[in-house]
Amino acid sequence: MELLIVLIGIILDRITKIWALRSLATGNDIIVIKDLFAFSYLENRGAAFGIFQNRVLPLAVMTSLVIVGMVYYLVKYKPVSKLLRYSLALIIAGALGNLIDRLAYRFVVDFILLHYKDVYYFPTFNVADMFVVVGTILLAICILKDEK
Repeated sequence: MELLIVLIGIILDRITKIWALRSLATGNDIIVIKDLFAFSYLENRGAAFGIFQNRVLPLAVMTSLVIVGMVYYLVKYKPVSKLLRYSLALIIAGALGNLIDRLAYRFVVDFILLHYKDVYYFPTFNVADMFVVVGTILLAICILKDEK
């Protein structure tokens, strides 16, 4: 099941990023909900929130090491907890999705824009980022649950 989660995650991420490259890269933003939600193309040449700008190789190496570590853990220890396995699979899918971008384009394609009018803009993100965030939240729940 974990492999299926990873494969579906990568496929969804690739499809949406290819769409963004073809439809949004020309500057044609799509406003879904005025002053709140839009699709807007952005080339992220760094990591989360724009840190480590133009550091493709260190980011790719770091991401690869994290992915290898999580895969090793899943294969070696075969955790019983489905929540743990699925959370790691989501993180792996998201990390691989963004790694593919870094290696193919030297940047990550971001295109989901959430904001409140011109008052607040959340950093633009993509489907792979959503997998990483959801996987991390589930992992935190798993860890907190096990501590009790």
